[in-house]
Amino acid sequence: MSSATSGARARARVEVTAAIKDEARRQLAGDGAAKLSLRAVARELGMVSSALYRYFPSRDELLTALIIDAYDSLGAAAEAAHAEVATSAPVRRWTVTCEAVRSWALAHPHEYALIYGSPVPGYSAPQSTVEAAARVGLLLIGIVRDAHRARGVAVRKLPAGLRSEAERMAADLAPDLPPAVIAAMVAAWAQLFGLVGFEVFGQFNRVVEDRSEFFSYAATQLAHGVGLLEQE
Repeated sequence: MSSATSGARARARVEVTAAIKDEARRQLAGDGAAKLSLRAVARELGMVSSALYRYFPSRDELLTALIIDAYDSLGAAAEAAHAEVATSAPVRRWTVTCEAVRSWALAHPHEYALIYGSPVPGYSAPQSTVEAAARVGLLLIGIVRDAHRARGVAVRKLPAGLRSEAERMAADLAPDLPPAVIAAMVAAWAQLFGLVGFEVFGQFNRVVEDRSEFFSYAATQLAHGVGLLEQE
């Protein structure tokens, strides 16, 4: 097989894979992840099911690819926003990153629902999703790590009953940071996606009107909660 033929086939595979994913995302938007069907995707693309199975042997493999794409897209958006303020004070870096998460979620509500909404019945995310899923969390940990190295953070005292769990989390996530900081980080991470989820899924209706201003305030409170200081 010539290199030209091989290259053409590789490009065709990339194009068909992208078309499959695009149609699957369209179906996610219309029917939700639980109803995603390889047969339905193939039908909409004018493919026979057996041909589609050469790209994604099962629904779960297609879901996994969509989940990784969504996490990577979210992570890339957060990283790009942070890069613009990478030399700013820690609180600014934190809030800009959080605001990028919110902006991405509002622009991609169905993909956000896929990764942070209700679990898909019968699907269990494999280990291959972890690296992409960790991008935002690692970025936030990096902000706190830089602040800690530069002048420290306001570390609050841990309740005695939480110490062993906080030490375990710190050993897993960032052994160079105090366990109290990591416990606060995990809480802030959960609250960040809770805030975003409330807005994406409509729980703020008739409760919060100026959502941009409210989110900015809440993100700043999360920064303070992990001990970040206003000035370097």
